[in-house]
Amino acid sequence: MSASPLTAQAVAELVGGRLRGAGDVVLTRVAALDRAGADALSFLSSTKYVEQFRRSQAGAVLMAEPFSDTDGGPATRIIVPDPTDAIMTVATHFTPDTSAVPGIAPSAVLAEGVRLGAEVTIGPYAVLGHGVRLGDRCRIGAGSVLEDEVQVGEASVLEARVVCYRGTVIGRRVVVQAGTVLGGVGFGFVSSAVGHRRVPHVGRCILEDDVEVGSNCCIDRGSIDDTVIGSGTKIDNLVQVGHNVRMGKRCFVAAGVGIGGSSRIGDDVVLAGQAGIAGHLTVGDRARVAAQGGVSTSVPAEADYGGSPARPHRDTMRAQASAFRVARIIKDLEAMVEERHQRG
Repeated sequence: MSASPLTAQAVAELVGGRLRGAGDVVLTRVAALDRAGADALSFLSSTKYVEQFRRSQAGAVLMAEPFSDTDGGPATRIIVPDPTDAIMTVATHFTPDTSAVPGIAPSAVLAEGVRLGAEVTIGPYAVLGHGVRLGDRCRIGAGSVLEDEVQVGEASVLEARVVCYRGTVIGRRVVVQAGTVLGGVGFGFVSSAVGHRRVPHVGRCILEDDVEVGSNCCIDRGSIDDTVIGSGTKIDNLVQVGHNVRMGKRCFVAAGVGIGGSSRIGDDVVLAGQAGIAGHLTVGDRARVAAQGGVSTSVPAEADYGGSPARPHRDTMRAQASAFRVARIIKDLEAMVEERHQRG
């Protein structure tokens, strides 16, 4: 079902903003400044986009007070403290309701002992093992597999082809995107002269409330301990979390990150794209690791680390600057040697 249009006046009331210009402009969508038409609401939040604003054909624009008197651009303006937050509120209104009608597809397979809450949706060819429990308003996508004793809290969504191995525990309002595997056996072996012996993995994989996990991620179950993802943490696509990892609350983990087994990640940690955390390390609360940072030693709380091997960000930048200076010095030395050689 598509959302109803809003007038500029209605948008101002929705976001608690102050309207300047025509309040009867009808808006049906949100769009970037350079792609917005007369029916679109856009936003201006940075001086970098002032020229785009001046050329924009948007019907109305959300903006902060410092931009309210900007020359040119759309005449209908809605002044708000935080345009980015406001545009998200309006975008939510304009997002079509794609919620599936509750029910169980005829091709789904439910084993004995499955317990379902109210208004549950189970898609085609989904498989639920013995003792699976789903809370109210859960949605299980097509082709997903929940092995025995998996628990999913209320209002959680598992998109298509998600696999939850035995005993996985998922909290409330969790979203897991397509193709992700939760609770698989971790990469744990004991090596000897005769080969590699797999370590039994008897722990669980636990996602606490309000966690979001992107597509094609792997979060392994614990070997002895549990693997735990703390409440409110958001994980991007293509992330690997090893066995026994404990990740704190409200972390941001960008695409391509790998976290080695038994590491401890604190609360509010940011791991940028393709960062790698070796096993058995600690990353302290509110620490940040830059893109492609290779962490081989523990990171203190509130520290900014980068580079490979990762070091405090300022030290990494100084080292890179020194390397560039060395390159120029070498070039000068080569020129001096060449000049001396030509002289004779």
